[in-house]
Amino acid sequence: MSTPFAPPEERRLLGIGLVLVAYFMFTGIDSSAKWLALGGIPAAQVVFLRYVVHFALVLGIHVPQTGFTLVRTASFRLQALRAAMLLGATICNFIAVRYLPLTVTGAIAFTMPLFLCALSVPLLGEQVGWRRWSAIGVGFLGVLVIVRPGTEAFHPAALLCLAAAVFSAFYFLLTRRMAGRDSAATQQFYVGLFASVILAPIAIPFWVWPTDPSVWVAFFTVGLFGFVGHQLIAVSHAFAPASVLAPFSYFQIIFMAGASWLLFNQPPDIWLYVGAPIVMGSGLYIWLRERALAKPVTPIGEER
Repeated sequence: MSTPFAPPEERRLLGIGLVLVAYFMFTGIDSSAKWLALGGIPAAQVVFLRYVVHFALVLGIHVPQTGFTLVRTASFRLQALRAAMLLGATICNFIAVRYLPLTVTGAIAFTMPLFLCALSVPLLGEQVGWRRWSAIGVGFLGVLVIVRPGTEAFHPAALLCLAAAVFSAFYFLLTRRMAGRDSAATQQFYVGLFASVILAPIAIPFWVWPTDPSVWVAFFTVGLFGFVGHQLIAVSHAFAPASVLAPFSYFQIIFMAGASWLLFNQPPDIWLYVGAPIVMGSGLYIWLRERALAKPVTPIGEER
């Protein structure tokens, strides 16, 4: 592990390495969710597993260190609303991966910065110029290329992916509001608590135990990947600024393509190769504009 006195270049390389591993973990969340779905596990139970394992790990690791200070928050209302937005994103995403290849759900997820940029106008009062509005429009044209509405290739689950991106955009707007007010551990605590309490009465009465060993593995990794991924994201930002780390989130589409091909025998089709770069290019352009204007850079892909 790098020391606080390591050269800035080494610290940034470590931060980049950690954030790449984090996005690999996020790919593991979606892969585990899809594997559980194929194994006959109900959607509500899959989402519940994602958060209850995450919540148990937060309690087991942070409570011995911080005690009940973990629950102290500057705004319970904002924490609950933030957790609800992330839960909504997860529900939509986990249902979508049942019907769509990971490459498609992953590519559409990259519309989140486009929604975030658009929503920052009415909700944060930010000014968005014609260049970024144009990038938003081009990005959604890329989505149309990927999902091809009106053709036999279109699946309604693609709309759930877009809904997940909207929920994620609201989640990051609320995260901005909470920045510097609550610790990362406290924010993870409320995310896990809220989702576990809400989903328990829905998931437990219809509980299905895995029968296949591989499904048992996914049974536990869906939450483990989530916890480890979010921890690595937090640590990576201690070694490198968000402006350096943000572009590396697009490496996740490579991880998604690999998982889709190797685990589920669903290689990308030609339209993904056309549409995904359009969506990703639009997001990168918005990132470059916001960096040039010295606005906060929003990480991508942390909504799972």
